[in-house]
Amino acid sequence: MAIVSADQRVRLSPLAGGVSSDIYRADLPSGVVCVKRALPRLKVAADWRVPVERNRWEVEWMRVAGAVVPSAVPEILGEDREAGAFAMAWLPPDLYPVWKALLAQGEGTVGMAARVGDTLGRIHAATADRPDVAARFATDALFHAIRLDPYLVTAAAAHPDLADRLHALVATTAGTRRTLVHGDFSPKNILIGPEGPVILDAECAWYGDPAFDVAFVLNHLLLKGVWRPQWRAQYAEMYRALVAAYRPHVAWEGWATLDARTAALLPGLLLARVDGKSPAEYVTADADRDAIRRFAHEFVARPPATLERLVRAWSP
Repeated sequence: MAIVSADQRVRLSPLAGGVSSDIYRADLPSGVVCVKRALPRLKVAADWRVPVERNRWEVEWMRVAGAVVPSAVPEILGEDREAGAFAMAWLPPDLYPVWKALLAQGEGTVGMAARVGDTLGRIHAATADRPDVAARFATDALFHAIRLDPYLVTAAAAHPDLADRLHALVATTAGTRRTLVHGDFSPKNILIGPEGPVILDAECAWYGDPAFDVAFVLNHLLLKGVWRPQWRAQYAEMYRALVAAYRPHVAWEGWATLDARTAALLPGLLLARVDGKSPAEYVTADADRDAIRRFAHEFVARPPATLERLVRAWSP
């Protein structure tokens, strides 16, 4: 990547977190950077293999999103496509805490959720109905391998009575191409920095259905209420704040249409975090998993018309 010369010493320290890549802190003579390399086999119990070329699309997503909201991505310092690796600016953890950690500690706020929703809405709006961006991110096969198959298709195999509905969600999502999609828009991939959210881990980048990003992050806010039940109502308010901040940016289609498509997809993703290839690691009690299955089953079978209807049913 021409960041250091061949004779300069580099100290690499592996960083924890994530299942799809090796991530290192690299201490260089010029300072600290972060280096990420995609893995061909993900670090989960299931045999989940994905092409390492996804590293390229992560870098491309950051470049496009950074042109829309510069503060929302780290600076890209170098890229090695052949090795499936890239280097980016190091963001000190004390200044850029992970949103997931703040949520787990009860330190997440409605304001944070609103800024996340606003940032996502701005990126979606700026890339909506853009043939140039669509051509740049023609990653349908990769998105199916990384997201639709391990989540919804795998959940359908575990729930034959819902298989038709879950496969219909796959078809709707795969067939909708309106905006640039991050694909892993989760609190674990969002830092809360001094200038607002910073979004990482865009390995699943795809030009497709914006409902996927919205449903994906809202799904995590619902699941946090199982993990930390004492803050379940607080997470529900964050859910509402994120939607409220995102909604004003939606001009590429009617809000009612996107709302209904997102509300239909979310229960499928909820079920997938119990019975897909990447179950939520913090949902460990059988009683909790069964409660999620019952709730998801009801709304996969009879999709709600709005996201508000869903969170109202989930809230205590």
